[in-house]
Amino acid sequence: MGMFDLNGRKALVTAAGRGLGRAIALALADAGADVALGLRDVASASDLVAEIEAKGRRALPLQMDVLDLKQSRGAVDKAIEAFGHLDILVNNAGGGVPRPVAEFTEDDFEATIDLSVKSTFFISQYVGRHMVARKSGAIVNMGSQAGAVALPGEAIYCLSKAAVSHMTKCFAVEWGGDNVRVNCVAPTFFRTDGTAKMLGDPAFHADVLQRIAALHRIGEPQEVSGAVAFLCSDAAAMITGHTLMIDGGWTIR
Repeated sequence: MGMFDLNGRKALVTAAGRGLGRAIALALADAGADVALGLRDVASASDLVAEIEAKGRRALPLQMDVLDLKQSRGAVDKAIEAFGHLDILVNNAGGGVPRPVAEFTEDDFEATIDLSVKSTFFISQYVGRHMVARKSGAIVNMGSQAGAVALPGEAIYCLSKAAVSHMTKCFAVEWGGDNVRVNCVAPTFFRTDGTAKMLGDPAFHADVLQRIAALHRIGEPQEVSGAVAFLCSDAAAMITGHTLMIDGGWTIR
């Protein structure tokens, strides 16, 4: 079972302040990693830092708005300077604006693509250069079941997450020879701050439960974070270029 340990590993998680990002940061610390926390508001994560440090791990809060690539690269540099290197990158940032296809604007398109696709590409590129030079590393991108199915009102978000899944394959193929693995997790709707309003709608909640065709329940954040920790560990040493659906069976129906 030692293959699942992340003792001594150094990780960076983007959008780590809440929801799935927070759960992922805590899971990596539970497994033994020191964690750099990419945050839009670096002052907002004192409790998360305290939780990680209580586990005996180092926590490094970093000002890191992923839409600001110059700031993001600077945050990566600070993480490498503080930790000595990075073994793990989790690209957790993403999102979109729901609208009917006929009502989307160019600004909507650009905002979603910049957040979910452009940031993932260029932050992976920057950290990947460091990992390739070290001949070691694991990157996990946050995709979505929306990249595999069509969700009404979510056209741009769906295509952005499909792009993240395919991007994962392209990076994995190029960097596999340098022992850098790149994978993607694709969650369904989980119980987080970001989904609370949608899941608070009884009709929407009932529809989601029906579509999660095997388990028929709403998942908890740790049911994503455990999969991420696994993909970052030596237990997943032969897994790369893969998108792991964490969807309770939504996409198999």
